[in-house]
Amino acid sequence: MKLADSVFELYKNVSCSLPDDVVEGLRKAENKEKGLAKNIINGILANIQLAKESSLPICQDTGVPVFYVNYNGSQKEIKEAIISATRKATEKNFLRPNAVDPITGENTGNNIGENFPVVYFHHWDNDFLRIELMLKGGGSENIGMLYSLPDSNLNAGRDVNGIKKCVIDAMFKAQGKGCSPNIVGVGIGGSKTAAMALAKRQLLRKVDDVNDDKDLAGIEEELFEKLNKLGIGPMGLGGGATVLGVKAAKQHRHPASFFVAVSFMCWACRRGSLIVKGNKIKIE
Repeated sequence: MKLADSVFELYKNVSCSLPDDVVEGLRKAENKEKGLAKNIINGILANIQLAKESSLPICQDTGVPVFYVNYNGSQKEIKEAIISATRKATEKNFLRPNAVDPITGENTGNNIGENFPVVYFHHWDNDFLRIELMLKGGGSENIGMLYSLPDSNLNAGRDVNGIKKCVIDAMFKAQGKGCSPNIVGVGIGGSKTAAMALAKRQLLRKVDDVNDDKDLAGIEEELFEKLNKLGIGPMGLGGGATVLGVKAAKQHRHPASFFVAVSFMCWACRRGSLIVKGNKIKIE
């Protein structure tokens, strides 16, 4: 199978089905809810099952394709395969045409444009290729936030409590607009662009994983509890299931800067990976 065909299959899988850990997170949330909130999650789960059985996109907004590529071969060949697969996935309606010129307003019609899809390349020494794909919906992308500490409006200093206040504020301001229950990625430190990139990268982590960094694991657990006590609930209509998980990472910063980035994923956490080793291909 050609690489482009494998990437197309990855697109199809990610667009039409959710990872098991996300589905299980939604089921656990449904079991804890009641009334309208329970009914909303029940409807979400029914939609997930129907999309998977029918091989149809889970959501009408198939988002921006974001690729994370770990490779040791030809970057050009991989990029060409991704472009080819993106065109085919759009033609076969696994992707909605979402690439729009910001000046003319013209839609390319095939999801191919300047830095669209988004591809991050990382060269490594392993003898296999790993491609991770995230379909990032516009609603969840719009509510992402970037903070600079200290923040007098939040009474947030340059410390762990300040970081927590930023995340809680971002979630409160979102009010379910990003199709909650959300998964929240937090990027701590670095430059402005690096902080946002780090926050979004966390959305590829499994809902039920535990951070290797004990300090960050504690922050994630505390924020998970606090965000679910805000009462925002599924789709912002009230309830206890506001988030399915909080995932944080850190990187070193300049002494003059302390950025905290918050990136959101909607309940339709569409992500997957493709591993190519020799003639063996595995899609997860």
